Amino acid sequence: MNDLMRPALYDANHDVWNVKKNNTGSKKWTIVGPICESSDVLAKDHEMNASEGDLLAIKTAGAYGFVMSSNYNSRVRAPEILVDDNKYTVIRKRESFDDLIRNEIYLND
Repeated sequence: MNDLMRPALYDANHDVWNVKKNNTGSKKWTIVGPICESSDVLAKDHEMNASEGDLLAIKTAGAYGFVMSSNYNSRVRAPEILVDDNKYTVIRKRESFDDLIRNEIYLND
C-alpha cells in the first residue's frame, strides 16, 4: 500500500512472477504487502507456481511506483531498480530512517 499504491487506489493489476523456478503445481494466491490494512493487496486470486516464502517479482509497476509511494506507518520507501534485459541498475537508493525524519522539527518541552 505504501510501496505500490495503484492496486489499493484504483484496482490496478500487476503481473506477478515467481523469481525461482517452482514446480509445486499452479494454484491461486492472494499477494499482500507489509501493511496491516485490508486494502494492502497487490494481487488477488493470482494463479502461479509458488510456495510460501518464494521471492516474487511484481512486474509492470511502471513509472508511478515511487512517485505514488508514501511513508505511511513510518516505513521507508523502496529503492528503484531499472531492469534492461539481463542487466539491472539501482537508480534510486532505498530511503534510510535518517531520510524519514530529516525534516522533522524537535521541540523543547
